[in-house]
Amino acid sequence: MTEAVHSIVHSIVGEVFGPGASAPFSARLPGGASRETWALDVLDGDERHELILRLDSPGAALEAGGSLASEATLMRAAAEAGVPVPRIVAAGEAYILMTRVAGETIPRRILREEAYAGARPRLAAQCGAALAAIHRMPLSALPPVPVPVVVAEDPLRQWRDVLDQIGEPHPVFELAFRRLAATRPAAARRTVVHGDFRNGNLIVGPEGIRAVLDWELAHAGDPVEDLGWLCVKAWRFGSPLPVGGFGDYDDLVSAYEKAGGQPVDRDALRWWETFGVLKWGVICVMQTMRHLRGGARSVELAAIGRRVCENEWDLLRMLG
Repeated sequence: MTEAVHSIVHSIVGEVFGPGASAPFSARLPGGASRETWALDVLDGDERHELILRLDSPGAALEAGGSLASEATLMRAAAEAGVPVPRIVAAGEAYILMTRVAGETIPRRILREEAYAGARPRLAAQCGAALAAIHRMPLSALPPVPVPVVVAEDPLRQWRDVLDQIGEPHPVFELAFRRLAATRPAAARRTVVHGDFRNGNLIVGPEGIRAVLDWELAHAGDPVEDLGWLCVKAWRFGSPLPVGGFGDYDDLVSAYEKAGGQPVDRDALRWWETFGVLKWGVICVMQTMRHLRGGARSVELAAIGRRVCENEWDLLRMLG
């Protein structure tokens, strides 16, 4: 921990728990280029608090689409709606302090290790129930959109524009955009959409889902977008099961509807799943171009380029 971060942590801990509190343990967790995530143990007298601290770097609020304070507001609303989320202990414009939820987030472990064998058959239904809770959150819980951030009402047009700006030829993506534009389902309603609900953004224990993470991309939209994104092949991590690699469509949809979600049109679900594959394919192109064009030299970004052809193949199969 750098001196600057140590000073920030000391200030936050003192403000939240009092001047006598200390943080004898801290470890930075992997992931996050614009925001840092730290595991902290805070001692407040004889009481120990196991916490997660997320910190903004300068300009990160604009880059991520909203402040951490807004994200904390959203997570509190999620908890009130019945979504399993970490409890927010405190929040400011540039930090969130929340409880540390034990469990696993790495998809390959969740899908393969014996410790989660009992959880796997339950996860698709639990995802359905969690998504139904997310989609009944009030739209007022969403943060205001910062002026520099352009949010397209039409997500298909939004990603069409992104691919055009990249300027790279991808005929399969062009075909997918045209086919999706011609078969677009009518949006039944507009709700809070998590935006990145998938295997990898869930904390899982032996009994199933313990918490839903990563709310940075939450927005207003068609709720079936969330269900389709969960079913994108990339989030199955080699498993033949279509929902996150751990379940079937029927398990997801029936649990979603039983938990109060509106009836799910299966054609619409298929459309949004196809859209998700296309969107992920365009994101892979974006990440690769960041490396190739010198924006961020990275082996990880370069390697993600091979995912582009995988998404093209998946799209051809889905569009066929």
